[in-house]
Amino acid sequence: RAVVGFDARHNSDVFARETAAIFTAAGIETFLLPSTLPTPVLAYAVRSLDCECGIMVTASHNPPRDNGYKVYLGGRAADGAGRGAQIVAPYDTEIAAQINAVSASSGTIPLADGGWTTLDPGIEDDYVNAVTSLAMPDRYPARDLKVVLTPLHGVGGPTATKVLSAAGFNDVTPVAEQAEPHPDFPTVSFPNPEEAGALDLAFETAADVGADIVIANDPDADRAAVAAVDPDTGQWRMLRGDEVGALLGAHMVARMTDDGVSQPGAVFANSIVSSRMLGKIAAAAGFQHAETLTGFKWISRVPELAFGYEEALGYCVAPSLVRDKDGISAALLIAELAADLKAAGKTLFDSLDELALYHGLHLTDQFSVRVGNLGLLDAMMNRLREHPPESFGGSPLDNDVDLSMGSETLPPTDGLLYITRDDTRVIVRPSGTEPKLKCYLEIIVPVDAGADLPETRAQARETLDAVLGDVREALGL
Repeated sequence: RAVVGFDARHNSDVFARETAAIFTAAGIETFLLPSTLPTPVLAYAVRSLDCECGIMVTASHNPPRDNGYKVYLGGRAADGAGRGAQIVAPYDTEIAAQINAVSASSGTIPLADGGWTTLDPGIEDDYVNAVTSLAMPDRYPARDLKVVLTPLHGVGGPTATKVLSAAGFNDVTPVAEQAEPHPDFPTVSFPNPEEAGALDLAFETAADVGADIVIANDPDADRAAVAAVDPDTGQWRMLRGDEVGALLGAHMVARMTDDGVSQPGAVFANSIVSSRMLGKIAAAAGFQHAETLTGFKWISRVPELAFGYEEALGYCVAPSLVRDKDGISAALLIAELAADLKAAGKTLFDSLDELALYHGLHLTDQFSVRVGNLGLLDAMMNRLREHPPESFGGSPLDNDVDLSMGSETLPPTDGLLYITRDDTRVIVRPSGTEPKLKCYLEIIVPVDAGADLPETRAQARETLDAVLGDVREALGL
């Protein structure tokens, strides 16, 4: 059995129908989603319909000219922990081999004229009901929250609004210019919430209506961005993915802890390039923690996963429903947390301060080097391997790990990890999807008192800037 979904990009519906025709001709019972729907609905359908395979035709937050597909394995085709998760090796190379075999032949792939099942629109309702059931109105009854929501011209708006409304969050204002799907994404230069300027219209709307928070989904709604007014500047600011990961992680701990006793066996996980804060949050509450390679295809395969996140705005708050990042279920729990804090006279930034006081200030940053020649990526990585840096930000290097060698906990990947004496961490790796080198930085600074936080942040930023300069120098930039 297979299920196929599609977004509103150019020809996504055409590619989806052709996929259904190929599967049906091959004798596979095939379901087609009834309309343009978010990626999390497709990922949910893989598990709920007990399918061996799921295909989502989407290029997510890539430029308008792109399209692509995400492949999920379920049922008998997947390992236990990864049922309904995106593919990893060896499935990727096996699929690529089949593609190459067809490309090299002069034959054609058979297409069925019909025979697949177009699902009833109720599949979206099933997803909405399942996600809405995650809310805990008895423990977190507050619903006084003014939300501005944008799908960035993607397909997540209606589904996210239904979930928030069903959970009691009725004061939701859409960004009018971005509310409807549009394959050309006309109001943004790049349809990714992380890109500069992508949330400008959302901030304008939030200021007009006096919103408490902004929630933005990327075009296929598997990621979620959160913004609020930063008390230090009085301006709207998008929280970093690591900040939201820490907030959601702490909120999940609170939801899963009864009278101070945590649920045994539950595991919190994040990618190796994400902040180390989640590990401290989990350990303090008695939960297990795991680090994985970059990408939710790895995070979602962690056994006994309770919560997982990656710094690129991906959060999994309900692995039993969607074994992948899900920007809509994450939006619901973000709203639940923000409303609860507001009822107590606090903000998301207050909660971040409390986490910093307890676990230390974790300041993260990253930068990328885009190249026109892929050979330059190898050249920069070889330069670091042959001439490893001696220090970052004035702190001597204590440990450097070539991730291509693999370890007991991580399979091999092209990347380098550095840890300095003061626990500064630098990770450098080539992007898996774009022609660029990505560098991830994190410093950890203890904080003794809340009054020290502003000065500590300022000093930490100076140190992080120095680390950034050292990384650039090591790369020969």
